[in-house]
Amino acid sequence: MNIEDAAARLEALGNPTRLRIYRMLVRAGDAGSSVGKLQASLDIAASTLSHHLKSMVMVGLIAQERQATTLICRANYDVMRGLVDFLVEECCADQAYGAAPPAEQVA
Repeated sequence: MNIEDAAARLEALGNPTRLRIYRMLVRAGDAGSSVGKLQASLDIAASTLSHHLKSMVMVGLIAQERQATTLICRANYDVMRGLVDFLVEECCADQAYGAAPPAEQVA
């Protein structure tokens, strides 16, 4: 994942309502959740929910599928794992194994 994609996805998750929605979809698993169920659980206006969902669809965090008259939303687990991997892939890479951190990092 490149830094621009990671930043866009983190920005989308930086809104408390979108983060709540995303966590609900992650909890829902592969079955996902209908927009109606999300709206009822969050008690927000349909237009507001639509705006938040669109923001996450645009960066690939979620996918939507129409089943007859119901719109189902699902977390994109591959993108989620890629974002988490991106955040931790270089964890502690600049710190020598077993060495104490530089003095300016100790507080």
